[in-house]
Amino acid sequence: MNLIEKLADLVGFHRSYTDSYGHQVPANEGARHSLLCAMGYDLSNDHTINNSITALQEDSWRKMLPGVHIAKLEEDSHTIIISLAVDESLQVAWQITTEQSEILTGEVLVSELIFQEKNQLADKEYLKFSLTLPLLAQGYHKLKLTYGQQTASCHLIFAPKTCYSPQEASAEKMWGYAAQLYSLKSESNWGMGDFGDLKTLVKKSAEQGATVIGLNPLHPLYQNNPAHRSPYSPTSRCFLNSLYIDVTQVPNFSSCKAAQQRFNSDEFQAKVNFVRNTELIDYPGVADVKFEIIELLFADFIQTNKGQKVSASYQEFNDFKAEQGDDLLLLTTFDALYEHFRKLDFNAYGWKMWPSEFQSPHSAQVAAFQQQHAKRLDYFAFLQWLAHRQLTDVAAITAQAGMPIGLYLDLAVGCDGSGVDVWSDKDVYVSGAAVGAPPDAMNTLGQDWGLTPINPVALQQQGYLPLIKALRSNMQYAGALRIDHILGLMRQYWVAPGMKADQGVYITFPFKDILRIIALESRRNDCVVIGEDLGTVPDGFSEIMAAAGLLSYKVLFFERWESGLFKRPELYPAQSMVTVSTHDLPTLTGWWTGRDLHWRQVLNLYPSEEMGQQERGARIEDRSLLVAALADLDVIDVTKAPQQSPAVMNTELSIAVQKYMAKAPSHIQLIPLEDALEIVEQVNIPGTIDEHPNWRQKLPVTMTEFWQKDSVKSLAQAMQKARPKS
Repeated sequence: MNLIEKLADLVGFHRSYTDSYGHQVPANEGARHSLLCAMGYDLSNDHTINNSITALQEDSWRKMLPGVHIAKLEEDSHTIIISLAVDESLQVAWQITTEQSEILTGEVLVSELIFQEKNQLADKEYLKFSLTLPLLAQGYHKLKLTYGQQTASCHLIFAPKTCYSPQEASAEKMWGYAAQLYSLKSESNWGMGDFGDLKTLVKKSAEQGATVIGLNPLHPLYQNNPAHRSPYSPTSRCFLNSLYIDVTQVPNFSSCKAAQQRFNSDEFQAKVNFVRNTELIDYPGVADVKFEIIELLFADFIQTNKGQKVSASYQEFNDFKAEQGDDLLLLTTFDALYEHFRKLDFNAYGWKMWPSEFQSPHSAQVAAFQQQHAKRLDYFAFLQWLAHRQLTDVAAITAQAGMPIGLYLDLAVGCDGSGVDVWSDKDVYVSGAAVGAPPDAMNTLGQDWGLTPINPVALQQQGYLPLIKALRSNMQYAGALRIDHILGLMRQYWVAPGMKADQGVYITFPFKDILRIIALESRRNDCVVIGEDLGTVPDGFSEIMAAAGLLSYKVLFFERWESGLFKRPELYPAQSMVTVSTHDLPTLTGWWTGRDLHWRQVLNLYPSEEMGQQERGARIEDRSLLVAALADLDVIDVTKAPQQSPAVMNTELSIAVQKYMAKAPSHIQLIPLEDALEIVEQVNIPGTIDEHPNWRQKLPVTMTEFWQKDSVKSLAQAMQKARPKS
């Protein structure tokens, strides 16, 4: 074994993986080398590599405490392994600061500790012992240890085993719609779906008996670069996309004379009508009209609250800033810097293109910038406050409407490398590398998602705080949270800087600990958690997820036997969420008519023409198999089934498929709005940017017209009858 391989093993890189065809793929040596360098290891010579290896091997001995310790809440007694240098002292003193700031202390003689093992290092001998911990409430605590002249501390987390379950939310099985929020059309929005449209969707869906509304990630993108549109490539996972603000619902919209005068001008109305009526979403155009008015509203908001007596909304704004603290300050500082440097250089897309003294949030230059541009930082905080209060209002309406789940939000895998999360916490991110996926039948060249991975070692050292913040920030609005690519929290596929997606390497994450963190946040927020576990997953992964109380993610297109036959829905696990399709897959209509195969041909995504011909031929058989499966469960009138060749879609098939899925014992069923409207084009084609209108498509009808569609009315009636009690 060479030194690079030995170091890679210790860091957690896999030597190989099994691909979707069952073949063993060895790790690319160059990729491992490049990724280790990106993680900060000096590989310039054998001496430095050996030093790194030694440091990793001896770390648990030389440190009295691990960086973080997860205590299993359900157990009756708790211990932690500590490491002590021989002859330092006769006793150990400990202090626990609980999450509620209560101080607990104690002392124990070394002779009374339970011995575990010993190890002779170059300088001295070390012994490991078990230290008994007091029983604590679930939460995030801090343990400090004193031994002779040494002190050490670690994050001490008492966490439950299982997440909040859908059965705790409702005794009945639940259904609802999955919406791409930006795609919603209305007579009143300003060119893309907003929180006002979401409020309408929630109210009308509740009247139909829906109990959940699934949404795309609502994370912030780049305030000063609205053309960056993928919701799965955010600048942060801890705040909201301000483009979703319904400007007409801002507190001072009606009272601000400057805003009203501008809003009612012929020129401005022409701009709004233009972006409202474009076929595809014009994100820069939407940003232009929205932020022009919000700028005026912010100026008015500040001006009218200058005196000693301030409005309730101004006090609410200040409270919001205080509650969000340094995290909000970092976001607003980043947004202001991003805007500042793009004015100087339009192509300065992200912190890596800023002067070096601004590439760290802790520099004197950044501190000076914050003081000089305090009002601009306040403007960006104002945007986050508006988005927060509007989404909070929608969440409250779901509760008032009696929706047991309400909003079902989506947590992206990671963040864009040019964004605020990476800029503000470089110690935990591996800048230059990217998260992705290996080649499979759907993506034969592999996938590079352009998201900067988190260093699992640094994540533990920080007590999982980046993950905790992301979960908590989203769960505060949601009754359910989908974690995109949940497998990435067990093992993650990293693409090395400058290398192709098919040359990636897997790295191990502390999955058991992470599941405990997810369960803790889930129970604190009464939030059901769904793990998106599509694709090739290792044996036993589904069982691990189920034991932690997460729901798996079952998609009709993938639930098939090797023969090609569709699995009967009663074979789906009860602990799952079911849907026909996802944002990265064809709609039902697109699948039936072969629209996805057309795109794959046009985009040259087939390794060979032969494979394309095979898929097109197989799809003909697939249509017959689907109709046969539907007929077998008597959910379709075969005499009304749509034409198969050439394929034509109809409502009989659309509703039959949803009835079929409703027969699964699964707790939640989501129906994409695109399927309710029988739309042919899929939301996103992975691996493309501008070749396909990803994330830009508007629904073909307004929210008012949506409820009048025969297919939607029939679908709602069918779902009310088809989802029996659990």
